[in-house]
Amino acid sequence: MASSILPAEAPIQQLGDWLGPNDLPYSLPIHPNLVHFTIGLFVIAIAFDIVGALYPIEKRVFRFLALPITRAGFHDVGWYNLLACAVVSFFTVAAGFFEMLLAVPLPGVTSSIGLQSMETMLWHGVGGVAILVAIIAMTVWRGYQRFLWRRDMGRQVQWLYLLVGLGLFLVIGLHGTLGAELAAEFGVHITADQLLASGANLRTALP
Repeated sequence: MASSILPAEAPIQQLGDWLGPNDLPYSLPIHPNLVHFTIGLFVIAIAFDIVGALYPIEKRVFRFLALPITRAGFHDVGWYNLLACAVVSFFTVAAGFFEMLLAVPLPGVTSSIGLQSMETMLWHGVGGVAILVAIIAMTVWRGYQRFLWRRDMGRQVQWLYLLVGLGLFLVIGLHGTLGAELAAEFGVHITADQLLASGANLRTALP
């Protein structure tokens, strides 16, 4: 009796008419683009703060090249890019979870590091939230330095802040490999990979 009231198909299959060929309600995944946007903003933020911190060493070069560049200008770029990164990161993580819920990975595949598709998605999701929290914490830390702790100092950032930022570069890079595996090895939201795995001819299967 109980089995008669259970759905006959998986929840994702109930959305079949709503989803496009990549198992999404839009043609291409949004999450990967937002990821690269987030990474770019963070890299620029830390890079410009590093240049600003080293400005006393570089200022003779700028003067020789007749470039009207100030130390405060570098730190302004660092601050506003990090602030934008913190805002964009919320949309990046939200889009990632939405697309992960609609993911249909290739069955029977194990990644190069020995993880299956569900394990990879779980670690990627948890890691994404952890990186979001880290970016928010970095932004708050950077704000305290800019407006309180080092407001009247030429070097607006602490060396420890820059070292933590460089360390987060490494963490983001390692974490990104999980997302790359979801696409490259598990064929998540990539119709061509799914068709190739099923033995279909792409010339006839794709419009």
